[in-house]
Amino acid sequence: MTVATPGPRLELGVAHFSSIGLPPKEFAVIAARAGFASIGIRLHPAFPGAPFYELPVSSHSAQEFKAIADGEGIKIFDIEFFVIDETFVAASHEATVAAAANIGARRLSVCGDDRDGGRLATNLAEFCGVAARYGMSVDIENMGWRTVRTFRDSVKVLNACGAENAGALVDGVHFFRNGASIDELRANAGKVKHIQLCDARGPAPKTSDAMIAEARSGRFAPGEGELPLEELCAATEYGAAISVEVPLVGSVDPEAHLKHLHASALGILKPDH
Repeated sequence: MTVATPGPRLELGVAHFSSIGLPPKEFAVIAARAGFASIGIRLHPAFPGAPFYELPVSSHSAQEFKAIADGEGIKIFDIEFFVIDETFVAASHEATVAAAANIGARRLSVCGDDRDGGRLATNLAEFCGVAARYGMSVDIENMGWRTVRTFRDSVKVLNACGAENAGALVDGVHFFRNGASIDELRANAGKVKHIQLCDARGPAPKTSDAMIAEARSGRFAPGEGELPLEELCAATEYGAAISVEVPLVGSVDPEAHLKHLHASALGILKPDH
């Protein structure tokens, strides 16, 4: 199968979670050496105690990071990770959004974990408003242990939100493990702005703890599992960004890990590579 790529020249990205132990400037250098054209950076914790990095506007760390990224010729695509739960206040995250825009990021990644669907949609719309002031967009990602559990849930929230700069982030593991189909994706392809490639094997986990364990330490490089990732990429509209997210586990060398992920992803996107 020939799979559409995200542009005239394949610009493959990699999520910071693939090697979260690397600070942003080291991650930029090693990702570029591995062949990636863009990176995501985690500027906000995904859960209490999760690793993240700070690059405040006008700080030396932000300036140094921008200089290194520019020197390596690598772009900053998205910033992770915001949980829209019942305590979420969009305005409280403006400094992080400003920091994201300052380093050239284009999108922000969120998940939804509020059982009040109306409040969730309102908070997403308000966050999209904050992002829009900085020329950025927001993508919601479904996760099996969150309220926005399925891809269908993501679409429902997007429709209720109504913001022009809101989209869906489709992660291979979260998409397929939570019951979504390629036909469902095709029907909503225009809403998908970002695809994250990763693979899985065996039966889908059933409990929240098992889902979290697979997501954080049980993924495989694209093509090393059983998920139909070629079909996933082919089903979305031309222009959706594609990146890889497979956390490094154990004592594997980060550069070797990222090079392996790049080669594996090319095997999905360009089977004749």
